[in-house]
Amino acid sequence: MNWWLPHKFSKKRPHLEARMATIKAVRAYFDDQGFYEVETPILQVCPVMDTHIHAFSSELLGVDLKKDRDLYLHTSPEFAMKKLMVAGIENMYQICHVFRNGEGSKLHSPEFTMIEWYRAEADYHDIMDDCVGLLRSCAIKLDIQLYKHKGHECDPFAEWQKLSIIEAFEQYANIDLCAFLEDKEGFSKAIVEQGIRVAEDDRWDDLFFRVMAEKIEPFLGMGVPTILYDYPVSMASLSRHKPDDPRFAERFELYVCGIELANAFSELTDAQEQETRFHEEMAIKNELYGEQYPIDGDFIEALKHGLPESGGIALGIDRLVMLITGVHDIEQVLWAGKP
Repeated sequence: MNWWLPHKFSKKRPHLEARMATIKAVRAYFDDQGFYEVETPILQVCPVMDTHIHAFSSELLGVDLKKDRDLYLHTSPEFAMKKLMVAGIENMYQICHVFRNGEGSKLHSPEFTMIEWYRAEADYHDIMDDCVGLLRSCAIKLDIQLYKHKGHECDPFAEWQKLSIIEAFEQYANIDLCAFLEDKEGFSKAIVEQGIRVAEDDRWDDLFFRVMAEKIEPFLGMGVPTILYDYPVSMASLSRHKPDDPRFAERFELYVCGIELANAFSELTDAQEQETRFHEEMAIKNELYGEQYPIDGDFIEALKHGLPESGGIALGIDRLVMLITGVHDIEQVLWAGKP
């Protein structure tokens, strides 16, 4: 196959060519493993379950699609792809544009490109293996040895770091997270002792995210990629519980040079529990933001029919291209990005 290599990128449009080469390399990795490539509808009844992710609605965009309901641009193709798994497609991937309202920073764009993939009869350990294989394969095909960002380097060919959330809080923040899973007041005091600002109206997850942002995430994926795994169950609404410790969920995130590159789960297959979690998430969303999304009844019915034990993940293509090219602003690697 004829790959565009970094030393062959033109001076006129190097980031566009790097983007093209990266997408080709990603697609080749999954094609070589016999995955189906699928396409699912962008417009969805329910765009997301996550409390803190916000969608664009057809009403917001000024599009009157149906008088009886609003539709949303998907923030992820997850629900539609899981329906395909129930229909019998076991291993699949999708490279698509997704949309998130309110996103905007050097690492965020309201519209960006994601690859999402699923393996049937698998769990998050199998998806971890996929991540290792994918990042090494992309590095080989694009003829690079290291991923880079803001002076930091990361070697995908070395042994990867695997770190549990509990270990990360102990190592980087000197906090015993297990002691505070149901103690917001104690958690807040422990955070203050580490010099982190808190607010009186902080929720437990606000405290968690503040420690992650200030004490942990900036140090992950330095030298080698980091897989941060086993999140508190309250932080993983689409993931199954760990069988040996239901306080935690089988979720992991992948970090390279301090950048969160991917988010993965052992998928929750219980329809009743999933519906309960959905209502809980939407109640919190409504309390915090004054909005909530309708449940995707077809998705719940699909789970009742039977989603196989599976693992799934979403990985940001644009951030991967940033790490390959070494640029600092996501707009430089978008379709019509900065020169």
